[in-house]
Amino acid sequence: MLNAIPLSLYIHLPWCVRKCPYCDFNSHTAKKILPEQTYIEALIRDFNYHLEEIKERELVSIFFGGGTPSLFSAAALEKLLAHIKSHLKFAAHIEITLEANPGAIDVEHFKGYYAIGINRISLGIQSFQNEKLKALGRIHDSAAALHAFYCAKDAGFENINIDLMHGLPHQSLEDAYNDLEMAFKINPTHLSWYQLTLEPNTFFAHSPPPLPNDETLDEIYFSGEKKIIKCGYRHYEISAFCKQKYKCAHNLNYWEFGDYVGIGAGAHSKLTNIDKKQIKRFIKIKHPDAYMSAMSVDEKNFIMEEKIISPQNLPFEFMLNALRLYKKIPFSLFTQRTFLTYQDIHAYLIQAQTEKFIKYDQNNLAATLHGKRFLNHLLQLFI
Repeated sequence: MLNAIPLSLYIHLPWCVRKCPYCDFNSHTAKKILPEQTYIEALIRDFNYHLEEIKERELVSIFFGGGTPSLFSAAALEKLLAHIKSHLKFAAHIEITLEANPGAIDVEHFKGYYAIGINRISLGIQSFQNEKLKALGRIHDSAAALHAFYCAKDAGFENINIDLMHGLPHQSLEDAYNDLEMAFKINPTHLSWYQLTLEPNTFFAHSPPPLPNDETLDEIYFSGEKKIIKCGYRHYEISAFCKQKYKCAHNLNYWEFGDYVGIGAGAHSKLTNIDKKQIKRFIKIKHPDAYMSAMSVDEKNFIMEEKIISPQNLPFEFMLNALRLYKKIPFSLFTQRTFLTYQDIHAYLIQAQTEKFIKYDQNNLAATLHGKRFLNHLLQLFI
């Protein structure tokens, strides 16, 4: 049964050229000299810590996230990938993604990444309009965004995601359309299209920019969604659209409540123990300097938090991920991933259907459009 639960690996590379004012990720402005080799060695020791627990399993995806992973050289990442591959079996069609900032990349970088086996690029473009990019504190302009996309194509990458935001400062419906039209012209295989939100502990949270009103935000979202689908993209998750066969395997594993090991500063892990019917979470030390220092002394010191998810919290944990998907969720998947049954959540389901948030039968459940729109309200019912 454990082999039926997919396993992914997330690798956090925490440095950026500059911290964006909306970003609440664990990212840090890079110094002049990046501690590349020291950090790679720490990642290897971090990976080794989990190896005994996962050594018989197969990796379906690897994701280099950040921060700005494209600040790291292909040679450094190759060393890490070679170590991982020498200890774990890679799935036949493993997806290996690297996030890249259009302002910190060129064709030679992409060629190096492609040569070491990375087969998917995710570009943080956010907008194709210079005034919007400036408002977001991005280090690239529209020309650099287009250049990065075509550099990735020239290097051999076929599977390219672009991140686009909507609900930007002073954004009109026409502005949002213009961004989407440019995306359609370059024709990526995957589009992550999500609304700018003012997250706590960010610059925008205490100095908020002027954002569109709710009526404009709704019009942008619903009309933009129709445009994206009309252009041949499948809407398979709340903020994810893809061409046929180009779903993000890594994120899909999160949303289907699969297992994953996270290595690197602040990385999260979720691992299932079938024998004990337990699911455990790990969180690593957040600051990269403290993380590297801890790893140089004792691998166990880099764990900031370790806990077992209680059975009472599992319905919420599962639904928090699965209900983002635009498909029916089999109760058999819920049982396999949580050790709970349909009957354990029947009362929640009745309430959610009464409020028209979901539809379900004895085999599957799915969020309605109303439920997708008010997902936070729906999720509260499973607490």
